[in-house]
Amino acid sequence: MKPYDHKKIETKWQKEWVRKGIYKSKELADLPKSYVLDMFPYPSGEGLHVGHPKGYIATDVYSRFKKMSGYNILHPMGWDAFGLPAENYAIKNKTHPRKDVEKNIKRYKKQLSVIGLNYDWSREINTTDPSYYTWTQWIFLQMYKKGLAYQSFEPINWCPSCQTGLANEDLEDGKCERCGSVVEKRPIRQWVLKITDYAEKLLSGLSGLDWPEHIKESQRNWIGKSEGAEIDFRIEFESGQKSELISVFTTRPDTLYGATFLVLSPEHPWVTLALNENHKDVLKNTEEVRAYTRSAASKTEIERTDATKNKTGVALQGVFAVNPASGDKLPIFVADYVFAEHGTGAVMGVPAHDQRDFDFAQKFNLPVKEVIRPHRIDPVNPPVNGKKTYTGEGILISSGKFDGFNSTEAKGKIVSSVGGRMVTRYKLCDWVFSRQRYWGEPIPLIHCEKCGVVAVPEKDLPVKLPDVKKYEPTGTGESPLAEISKWVNVKCPTCKGKAKRETNTMPQWAGSCWYYLRFMDPKNKKAIVDPKKEKYWAPVDVYVGGAEHATRHLIYVRFWHKFLFEHGVVSTSEPFQRLYSVGLILAEDGRKMSKRFGNVVNPDEIIALYGADTFRIYEMFMGPFGQASGWDTKSIMGSRRFIERIWRMSEKVQVKNVAGSNQDPKFQQILHSTISKVTNDIDSFSFNTAISSLMILSKSFEEQAAIMRSDFEIFLKLLAPFAPHVADELWGKMENKQSIHTSDWPIFDQSKIVKTIVRIAIQVNGKVRGEIEVPAGSSETDVKAKAMELESVKKWLNGEIKRAIFVKDRLLNIVIG
Repeated sequence: MKPYDHKKIETKWQKEWVRKGIYKSKELADLPKSYVLDMFPYPSGEGLHVGHPKGYIATDVYSRFKKMSGYNILHPMGWDAFGLPAENYAIKNKTHPRKDVEKNIKRYKKQLSVIGLNYDWSREINTTDPSYYTWTQWIFLQMYKKGLAYQSFEPINWCPSCQTGLANEDLEDGKCERCGSVVEKRPIRQWVLKITDYAEKLLSGLSGLDWPEHIKESQRNWIGKSEGAEIDFRIEFESGQKSELISVFTTRPDTLYGATFLVLSPEHPWVTLALNENHKDVLKNTEEVRAYTRSAASKTEIERTDATKNKTGVALQGVFAVNPASGDKLPIFVADYVFAEHGTGAVMGVPAHDQRDFDFAQKFNLPVKEVIRPHRIDPVNPPVNGKKTYTGEGILISSGKFDGFNSTEAKGKIVSSVGGRMVTRYKLCDWVFSRQRYWGEPIPLIHCEKCGVVAVPEKDLPVKLPDVKKYEPTGTGESPLAEISKWVNVKCPTCKGKAKRETNTMPQWAGSCWYYLRFMDPKNKKAIVDPKKEKYWAPVDVYVGGAEHATRHLIYVRFWHKFLFEHGVVSTSEPFQRLYSVGLILAEDGRKMSKRFGNVVNPDEIIALYGADTFRIYEMFMGPFGQASGWDTKSIMGSRRFIERIWRMSEKVQVKNVAGSNQDPKFQQILHSTISKVTNDIDSFSFNTAISSLMILSKSFEEQAAIMRSDFEIFLKLLAPFAPHVADELWGKMENKQSIHTSDWPIFDQSKIVKTIVRIAIQVNGKVRGEIEVPAGSSETDVKAKAMELESVKKWLNGEIKRAIFVKDRLLNIVIG
């Protein structure tokens, strides 16, 4: 047999699979379906490193397995090519993003093809293709018509480097996720989507999903549901002007009588108004407050919420709040630990029953008023006359007519008594959907002097992104599109008068909010997806990607999907049933692979040297799929040697003995246990242990003088999802005419998995003196008789046998007196 030549074999089979079209999905087949999807990549200029294909190989293994198990498979691939990453790369290289995207996609496809992935490329999509973003714009229009898209002028996160507005989800520790710059709060005209209208649906929908718990918990925390009350505090002025109301949100209205101060966020509208030149007489320390708000704007959210840092704040001199329950006059502060987007942007300080409030009160020498006592004295957290906070439930004291009430029962009564409102609040904020950049989907709206904002008629979609020579961001709050007068100036669709197009573009997340639907029906020009095809393929059965998308992509896409579900476009309430997160592959120096660190390993070089099958097996064998693991080029030789052993082993196969099988019970037990193990492990993404089982089975084959064809065919079928090229090559050498990937997955025989021969430890006075093999289920008498024949046992039987301790199929302990 010729030596194993991976280059020849892999090139041959990759061409053959394409020629036969074995990976093309069937439409509405009379088969159970399995929709397996990767989080599609944005094609960066650097191309793939060895960490990127881990998820792609995993979905390839799983989808091959499902196809052989009798399922109609949808396993597509496309490109998320709009947005900041592509545009910033183009600016850096002084090229046009469209040309870069085309070049990068070509490189990515070449890299993916040599890995031997079974994508149905006939369904390939690209978010920058007008035929695709027609429907991105169409979905936005439906949201706009339903009142879910609105124009806002409030301060947003502004990245001074990327020169665009960002959503909260685009930040990491208060910095731009893309470039690392500290963001600023800047009032910019923008379009916003009311994702908060779906907060409860997004929260409740998590319970029915087969997702990692830490991903679901991340979404719960990001949505941040709080049950509480809104209570109005009257604001009075020393200058004598008319009083105003400020609403406070609190989850503990039962502590209202203990409130001794109010805190407003630096971004609170009332603070902004008080600092306005037209209201300069409202505060006595305007400049001090203005300086503090400016300082707060330069801090990250992490810095502002750090519980270990000293509390900062400024008292608003010249105003005070009135506690609506007690009538006490309370000082008002502005402090950076309160955020405008959380609750109402105003909190009441109850230092006796909240540690953060207590720390603040200590700093500014504010009174501490105890209003709750526990039912029993808590030795761990006892209240001691206002010197220590008590945060639990209990009995109300110093609370007027509510003294003696249980604090939980009193919440609603206290709220009602002061005219408050029981409400549900969410940490989740509406999604800032505008970007003041060029490379994105145009927002299909028109601004008319007479009619206001008008939707582009659906028949006029897509609103195409114009080709330009200059596309760098302006930094003025306007997109570069605003300078293209020929494109901007249009007639109003309603009155036919002069109008202008919306010049902001959509964020990079827009196209990825619905792409899984387009794969079901990629060529449809009349609808986003044919209802019959959607109903057949939905939902995505298995979705695989990075855990870093837990609070961005996965929340955004669920929001869009639930909107489409409510309006009859899709048939399921959730887009993805099962989710698997890909563990990082770290560089050999233990750091994340990055061109900046110079530690990137190119998969092209690894595949050229060792082969795609070796590369695939190595990546799936590195460790548990969801955990990080370190790349080690030296270790890849173990996977290569495994394939070479299989190659040599095939020489012992009795090809002509079609029906033959090794009937040795021990071998049959290993064979069928392996079928069971690999089947279950692939289904649960436990690829490393599946490969381990295949290695154990291969050793059993090596011990045989001759290998029966039917047994080896089973082995090759189990191997095929992991090493598709060599499996198909050896399958063909056994006179099989069709590809192994169109064959049936092996079925294990449960009766053969039950051990027929067992190994029993023989002890004398508790110490192991030998082992014997007997038929499973053997009696104590039979085991003892065989054990007494062992020379290693006989020499220890130098006394009277008092008794024997027997554990069936496991142990015999002979006790000597």
